[in-house]
Amino acid sequence: MRISTTIFLTDETITPVRLARELEQRGFAGLYLPEHTHIPIERTTPYPAAGTELPPEYGRTLDPFVALGQAAAVTEHLALGTGVTLITEHDPIGLAKQIATLDHLSGGRFTLGVGFGWNKEEAADHGVEWETRRELGRERMALMRALWAAEPTAYEGGFGVSVRASYAYPKPAGGAPRTLLGGAAGPRLFAQIAEYADGWMPIGGRGLTQSMPVLREAWEQAGRDPKTLQVVPYAVLPNPGKLAHYAELGCEEVVLQLPPAGEGEVLGVLDEFARYLP
Repeated sequence: MRISTTIFLTDETITPVRLARELEQRGFAGLYLPEHTHIPIERTTPYPAAGTELPPEYGRTLDPFVALGQAAAVTEHLALGTGVTLITEHDPIGLAKQIATLDHLSGGRFTLGVGFGWNKEEAADHGVEWETRRELGRERMALMRALWAAEPTAYEGGFGVSVRASYAYPKPAGGAPRTLLGGAAGPRLFAQIAEYADGWMPIGGRGLTQSMPVLREAWEQAGRDPKTLQVVPYAVLPNPGKLAHYAELGCEEVVLQLPPAGEGEVLGVLDEFARYLP
């Protein structure tokens, strides 16, 4: 099982360059970065981790594409990904170009983690109607795939999401990057995963024993090859039993959570995580 990592990189933490070099030198498989454009002070949306205040790093997060571009430039094999890109907070034409460029320059190392967010105020500042954000995200993914297609391809959706048939280069390796959807288990999410993604990125990995058979059923009903489904537990605080359980369930990659801290603390945690490397 591949061991990757995620971290809230901020203006106060270890730098992307230093971390990426250390990860590759130590044999970790990948680096995934989260995204928040801003955190409105006047916020009524509760933080998903019940009973705790929103950690300060949420409002200090580096742009993941800029940070991953730095990481790509100083590594050769380290996989790079987002966990997750808040797709409804982007212009999809510009986002398609960012993704394709990063995947091209990194030699096809990029994984697109996609999510629909939890912070209503943040999304509202981007003009997002909360109740229809999943449908909007689905259409924006379809538009990006049209731009990544081998031949100029038009797309027109129902939320004002459209693009003319266009020349759009570079193309991601393989026509599109590996795409994993994040979010809580449920029929709506699983239907979207089966429709246009390569798999699921469940935060924390809880409840997979019950959820994975349901996802597999949705996947197969959509006509997808059962062998191609990928489930990547994300932001995991590891122990040997937990990782062994994921392996038994068929997970081929797990993403471990690093602290949003300075160089010394982060490298110390990497020393601890080294025992989980294959």
